[in-house]
Amino acid sequence: MSVRLETDRLVLRPFTVADVEPFAEINADPQVMRYIGNGGPRTVEQTREGVERLVLHWDAQGWGTLAVELKETGELIGFAALAVPEFLPEILPAVEVGWRIARPHWGKGYAPEAAREAIRFAFDDLDMERLVSCIHAENAASMRVAEKLGMILERVTVVPGFEVPCRVYEIRRRPKDEP
Repeated sequence: MSVRLETDRLVLRPFTVADVEPFAEINADPQVMRYIGNGGPRTVEQTREGVERLVLHWDAQGWGTLAVELKETGELIGFAALAVPEFLPEILPAVEVGWRIARPHWGKGYAPEAAREAIRFAFDDLDMERLVSCIHAENAASMRVAEKLGMILERVTVVPGFEVPCRVYEIRRRPKDEP
């Protein structure tokens, strides 16, 4: 399945191995990664392994994490994720919408723009009913993005293994007859 989604400023598409180097630059930034997993940056090899898993997921499921590019330049600036949040078993079954944007592009509205399109794709094209977003409790910027997307706080919990506080937001698809 070939997927290419567009917004006014962005292109969203499945990751390829060609994305490893530019994505590794994003993942190497400690500020970008401070609220992800153990809070540390990722190496090129860790990024390569991650991208390979993303490609396999798309091949197996027909959906997954979308690379986010600037439409004007083709620069990879991050991702909009659709993924199963296996790290938080208490909320399963679920699909998470997430986002990660390179620091030079923070504050420009790219995260909500990309995530909004990923949500539209999940609801309209994949016929999903509900999405969640698992956000580190200190990540105020991502909580603002979730709220801009119309997500509501569903629960506050702790991620097992990392013991970090997490806020779980959710959004449900509107019935087709609602505006």
